[in-house]
Amino acid sequence: MPYAIDETHDPKLTSWVESANDPQSDFPIQNLPWCQVLRDDEDESLQTGVRIGSCVVILDELDEAGMLEGTGWIYGADVEVISELDPADRNVIRKRLSQLLSADCADLRDNSDLRERAVIEFRGDVSEQGDILMLPVFPHDYTDFYASINHATNVGSMFRPDNPLLPNYKHIPIGYHGRASSIVPSGTHIKRPIGQQAPAEDGGSPAFGPCKLLDYEMEMGAIIGRGNELGDHVTIEEAEDHILGLCILNDWSARDLQKWEYVPLGPFLAKNFASTVSPYIVTMEALAPFRCPVAERAEGDPQPLPYMFNEQNQKQGGFDITLEVWIASEKMREQGMEPIRLSKGNFRDMYWTIAQMVTHHTVNGCNLNPGDLLGSGTVSGTTRDSRGSLLELTWDGDPFAEPPVLVPGTQRTPIKLPTGEERKFIADGDEIIMKAYCEREGYRRIGFGECRGIIEPARANT
Repeated sequence: MPYAIDETHDPKLTSWVESANDPQSDFPIQNLPWCQVLRDDEDESLQTGVRIGSCVVILDELDEAGMLEGTGWIYGADVEVISELDPADRNVIRKRLSQLLSADCADLRDNSDLRERAVIEFRGDVSEQGDILMLPVFPHDYTDFYASINHATNVGSMFRPDNPLLPNYKHIPIGYHGRASSIVPSGTHIKRPIGQQAPAEDGGSPAFGPCKLLDYEMEMGAIIGRGNELGDHVTIEEAEDHILGLCILNDWSARDLQKWEYVPLGPFLAKNFASTVSPYIVTMEALAPFRCPVAERAEGDPQPLPYMFNEQNQKQGGFDITLEVWIASEKMREQGMEPIRLSKGNFRDMYWTIAQMVTHHTVNGCNLNPGDLLGSGTVSGTTRDSRGSLLELTWDGDPFAEPPVLVPGTQRTPIKLPTGEERKFIADGDEIIMKAYCEREGYRRIGFGECRGIIEPARANT
């Protein structure tokens, strides 16, 4: 693994940015995730920064002041350019930023003129000056995987109770090529999609109109760092050297459209109307203390083929990341109610690792490019409260019970909201909020921020 635990992870390290020292902050000095800020200036310039506490630090301002000399920082670089750097070079920049932002370093702390230009205070996703957090990277390509066996088992059990997992699932990371143009930043409002739904009876005509079964999918996204040439293959040993970091991904899903269109070629309009990502890329360097073994495979499951198997990846290829999904209906917000949590799962439960996804994606010679986005697929655990979508969360079946309880997919228990409202799927006006964070004894808690989206009614001309 190219990512080591070093002095930047020291839990005793504090910052002169006081908000970063809050034990519950997602962004202590040990994190320093990448982000991109659209400045509210004459040029509406897009600038690269790192988040710390409630602030974003703009790297070009530090570079102009000579504070990044010798780090290899490229003036004007966006996150895509950064992703192309060798991990060792990125770590030089990380160490210098950690030094500049530490409590006992006066270089930036006591330079009030530079601090005013370089350190921007944010409230949510907007600064006091009107600067806006954008997508952390603008991906040219997007592949979404299906890497949680618990999610795949739940969904398969709804529709194929006698054969939940298809024969290939335990041999290859299943995925599909998504739509990069409809990936949007956290906070973007999402219009309810319109399309065809399955006929009410066999041989009938499909219905057409707004989606009735709108859902979210709690996923993690991996941002590709250095790419590979067309025709080349990224080996399992090299795979993590090609990953910049992780973000939260909400792969909005129109379940009724999906049911009608997914045979024989898989997801299409049910998925490509919007996917939302959080504003920050938590780097592989920052995640080093939170690595864990790959989830243990059930007895009798096949081992991955040699090109996807590596002892180091088995020992440290997982990530101990807690994932939460929250909801606030329009009525809840109007009444000043706080969001309620729908589920809590963990990314360590994935059947396939990110490294395995990368190496399988390229084994046929497919070229990945810097900034490409890979979605993990819905992250679900074995308990009901760890299911990563409403499709699973409101379903009454339990394929992990002894013996399994496989109730047909139409049998659902709705989620009850504090207003008395009920939800089997997402209603107009609902806000879905996703959170992710890492906690481990002996290290500072770090987080990924939030991934938010409010559903608006479908367009009127249907």
